[in-house]
Amino acid sequence: MGTIDDYLAGLDPDDAAVIAHVYDIAREIVPDAEQGLGYGMPALRYRDTSLLSVMRAKSHFGVYPFSPAAIVDILPLLGGVDHAKGTIRFTEPLPDDTIRALVAARKAQLDL
Repeated sequence: MGTIDDYLAGLDPDDAAVIAHVYDIAREIVPDAEQGLGYGMPALRYRDTSLLSVMRAKSHFGVYPFSPAAIVDILPLLGGVDHAKGTIRFTEPLPDDTIRALVAARKAQLDL
């Protein structure tokens, strides 16, 4: 098991399913991403750099792409979704296309 698997195992099954879905989509875009840590959070890592973390908070889920620029790249897809410089917060699952776009934007940064 890896850090993400360990984290998911400790969550409520419904919350774990929401988070696992985001990671599953991320792995479609970056199949060679590995489990690890980013800023102390369970994360997918790509090219020895943090790619994406998804965490449960008290009143929302947070997606952390470790890049404000990746969020800026997908702003048109975030209408009505709470976001800040380094995080996207949601209470309802994000559309799969939004997740794909975010991961693709972050991967493109790391591929430079």
